[in-house]
Amino acid sequence: MQIYRCSFFNAFRRRFVSLYFVLAGFGCLAGVTTVLFGFGGGFVVVPLLYRALIAAHGADSAVGQSAMHIAVATSTCVMIVGALLATRRHQRAGTLDWAQIRPLLGFIGIGAIVGAAAAVAADGEWVRWAFVAYLGATILDCLLRPGFLTRAAPAMVRPSSRAATASGSLAIGFIAAFLGVGGSVMTVPLMRRRGIDMTRATAMANPLSLPVALAGTATYMALAWRSTASLEGWHIGYVDVPAFGALVVGSLVGIRAAAPLIGRLPDRVHTWVYLALLLAVLAGMALR
Repeated sequence: MQIYRCSFFNAFRRRFVSLYFVLAGFGCLAGVTTVLFGFGGGFVVVPLLYRALIAAHGADSAVGQSAMHIAVATSTCVMIVGALLATRRHQRAGTLDWAQIRPLLGFIGIGAIVGAAAAVAADGEWVRWAFVAYLGATILDCLLRPGFLTRAAPAMVRPSSRAATASGSLAIGFIAAFLGVGGSVMTVPLMRRRGIDMTRATAMANPLSLPVALAGTATYMALAWRSTASLEGWHIGYVDVPAFGALVVGSLVGIRAAAPLIGRLPDRVHTWVYLALLLAVLAGMALR
């Protein structure tokens, strides 16, 4: 019996060590996409962690049944680190336009609090399909509506009205926190249609992800504290602490590796690779 327990424990330990090595590897990928495309924390981490938790714990376990909530909450927590570091890199590279960013920050934060609270109350499977539906609609919008694939001339950059800024920013914060993404899938097309080049559009997605990450993480931790008592492992609310650690370590490597490429991708290539990555994430979340 003792031998059986030891072998079971060793197999269990190896399985979870392997899981966190995989998470660190994908965290590195998330760091690269955060710097170059303005997303990574959500669109890489949420599908990956959702699948990893189901595989490691089983769909019928307490963790498996809360897998989407854990993936979304952990994603917003990882996003804090990734967005901060990527913002610092882009600030050094001179690709941030703070005049375009500042009016959006506060409203995005308010929307993020409401979105995270709504996600905690929603069914996890419903959140997954909302993620898939929104991503699919965004890809179609980028392909079919003028202004994303071919940007306007720099002289045609157009500021939004105060009402449009407030309502749009609240919607961005709500959707981003509800789905555990940084809002780049909304802010990048928005900036493109204002005539901003892809390098600056993706750069500005990083500071705009910070209010989503901070407000969303705090909400997921506070509102889910009691409902996560039965989860295996170390959790703060719905945030999986070991997974967060592995993803952050990987993302630090990825951000550092991608920093020299800032501003070096041709605008058209940058745009099409962005769409290709969104399609890959869509397929990963839609297929069971």
